[in-house]
Amino acid sequence: MAQQVQGVIARAKGAPVTIETITVPDPGPGEAVVKIQACGVCHTDLHYREGGINDEFPFLLGHEAAGIVESVGEGVNEVAPGDFVILNWRAVCGQCRACLRGRPQYCFDTHNAKQKMTLADGTELTPALGIGAFAEKTLVAAGQCTKVDPAASPAAAGLLGCGVMAGIGAAINTGGVGRGDSVAVIGCGGVGNAAVVGALLAGASKIIAVDIDDKKLETARSLGATHTVNSRATDAVEAVRGLTGGFGADVVIEAVGRPETYEQAFYARDLAGTVVLVGVPTPEMRIDLPLLDVFGRGGSLKSSWYGDCLPSRDFPMLIDLYRQGRLDLDAFVTETIALDEVEKAFERMHHGDVLRSVVMF
Repeated sequence: MAQQVQGVIARAKGAPVTIETITVPDPGPGEAVVKIQACGVCHTDLHYREGGINDEFPFLLGHEAAGIVESVGEGVNEVAPGDFVILNWRAVCGQCRACLRGRPQYCFDTHNAKQKMTLADGTELTPALGIGAFAEKTLVAAGQCTKVDPAASPAAAGLLGCGVMAGIGAAINTGGVGRGDSVAVIGCGGVGNAAVVGALLAGASKIIAVDIDDKKLETARSLGATHTVNSRATDAVEAVRGLTGGFGADVVIEAVGRPETYEQAFYARDLAGTVVLVGVPTPEMRIDLPLLDVFGRGGSLKSSWYGDCLPSRDFPMLIDLYRQGRLDLDAFVTETIALDEVEKAFERMHHGDVLRSVVMF
């Protein structure tokens, strides 16, 4: 039967979030109910609260999560009750043109649970990224559950559900960073620093972290950056070129999502180099680049959505690296908090000293 649990709700644009009772239905065909153990506080949740994603209020926030499958609906064979899973927002369909071409990481028809979770009065909720994990339990499509090694820390593992995977994937999957490459990462928050880690895993010989905050740059260096550039005091393009023999980096990852930093990324790459946009812009933003420069510099301009990840492939592999001590996911967990501290965590995002606040259940 349906269950009532506590969850974090955004009722209106810009309004502080509230803790409310929500109703989680029994899983239907292809669905699963997951008992949440940990959920990271991501900027995307704040974007939802601010109306930056859409206006389908009220939202059940939270999406960067790990937990235990409690029950599954008819026809589910991906996971079973008791499995430790990371939740993802790319449940591949297997039938769209991307999937049929062998590129499920670009699935054009990802799906969520068909049933709706509701407030106690029956008001339907919109779960953030189809997940809604700032709650004791949530209902998702079974394909949104990726089984991983249960020995992993839930607080660390859950971060692969969004920000850390986006950054690592931007370097490895989208940017194709290889052994000996030079890489610049512009913007060293959680996603940018994960891109630093991804470049390190891929064997980059030079990893240049660029930000306007010295504390973030110190964190980037601790995670593997070989050089740091404070772009508030130094021209970022000239600094990156100066560190790469005057040429520019082979791969530049823009993890801010602003026109001015994208332009820096464009001109900080080498000829025939790659720019990867993983920072999320807002709808009104525009870029103005000379088309001759786009043509004349060659290379690739790419966007990285969720790090071009395939959860069934990437999550278990990265958790294995974590368990072997080769990927320090714990370093991204700045603090653990209670469910009623999410609003305070949103405030701390603006201070630049938190990679991730993680709600523990």
